[in-house]
Amino acid sequence: MDSIIRAVEKEYLQERDTSFSPGDIIRIHERISEGAKERIQVFEGIVLKRSGNGTNEMITVRKISSGIGVEKTFPMHSPKIEKIELVKKNRTRQSRPYFLRRLRRIR
Repeated sequence: MDSIIRAVEKEYLQERDTSFSPGDIIRIHERISEGAKERIQVFEGIVLKRSGNGTNEMITVRKISSGIGVEKTFPMHSPKIEKIELVKKNRTRQSRPYFLRRLRRIR
């Protein structure tokens, strides 16, 4: 049964650069549809966590916008994600740096 599910999921997996880890700053280009129009919106922030595997892999990214913290969770293999860029590689001691939520400014 498990091999059948993996075979079906294989066609939905997308080739993405997954060389980032929690603590890194990334830029995600997301395709937004507004009515009949489509545009690309960029969301740049620090990676808080990566979870799941295969088509269920998710990443949570946090940024500060106008002094307010904003967190978004993206599916890694979503067709709405155009590309993911690594902006800056950081080293953290924790695998899930949730302490960044308490900080005012990330950079």
